[in-house]
Amino acid sequence: MSNTLSVCVTHIEQVTPMIREFTLTAQHQPLLPFSSGSHIVVQLPLKDRVIHNAYSLLNDPDEQHHYQIAVRLQDKSRGGSQYLHQHVQVGDSLDISAPLNLFALHSQAKHHVFIAGGIGITPFLSHMKYLLHAGDSFELHYACRDGISNAYELMLKQLFDEHVHIYSEKTQQRLDIEKLLKQQSLQSHVYICGPERLIGTVVNTAQQLGWSRHRVHWEKFTAPAAGEAFDVLLTQSQRKIHIPSNFSLLEALEQHGIAIPNLCRGGVCGQCSTAYTQGEVAHLDHYLTVQEQASQLMPCVSRAKSGHILHLAL
Repeated sequence: MSNTLSVCVTHIEQVTPMIREFTLTAQHQPLLPFSSGSHIVVQLPLKDRVIHNAYSLLNDPDEQHHYQIAVRLQDKSRGGSQYLHQHVQVGDSLDISAPLNLFALHSQAKHHVFIAGGIGITPFLSHMKYLLHAGDSFELHYACRDGISNAYELMLKQLFDEHVHIYSEKTQQRLDIEKLLKQQSLQSHVYICGPERLIGTVVNTAQQLGWSRHRVHWEKFTAPAAGEAFDVLLTQSQRKIHIPSNFSLLEALEQHGIAIPNLCRGGVCGQCSTAYTQGEVAHLDHYLTVQEQASQLMPCVSRAKSGHILHLAL
């Protein structure tokens, strides 16, 4: 990971039983500025490899003296969230990337509609703090589970009051996405972050209602799914590499000294797109078109289908 920064964990807060918040401060050089909606990639040294996980920065962009991230303990963790929850303590050092923004506010929007599910609230915390200070128009619709993913519920109401609408067992309110989108003006933009089902529902509903694609924005950091082990052949060097079941293709290539440009490591930015010439791919990205998937794959999340050897143009 290029442009790595070393930071110190100065505070840890257990926000819910499943969500921990980490405050990170500079060690050897000043922290870089960031804009609302930015994320960092954190290096997590496990026993057999280093995992790179992306986390949204949730603090106000004006707070340049520290970064804050929130980590949900995943049920099927490959080790990253488990490592942060069980091993990282105050005073520990972490290596992170410089902040990067793939989920910025649209400059032409007159009104911003945020739809969050669970831990998907995190990028909207920095967005709303920025918009509140700027005096710009926004609203948040937050679907969460009481006691599990309802992080920041009280803080949201205290800071943003009438801008916030919460949907949970406690509020006994259900989010009607079609009704919400029908109420918006042509100058409104919608932003979604959360489970894949929520993102898909909002995107499909907006499309059915005639929303133009440039008014619909979404972000999802998909941890690479574990799967069957497989092999790849690098056609330019004729190297054969084995990909274990708990490694992503990108991680395995990096461990063998093969650098692939990347940013999000979650299948959404397109930076690691790699050409392949043979083999069947289980495409798990949210970036490539069906036509592009015939010759390109995203090694951060995609794998070979069972029994296939992938031939990569590397």
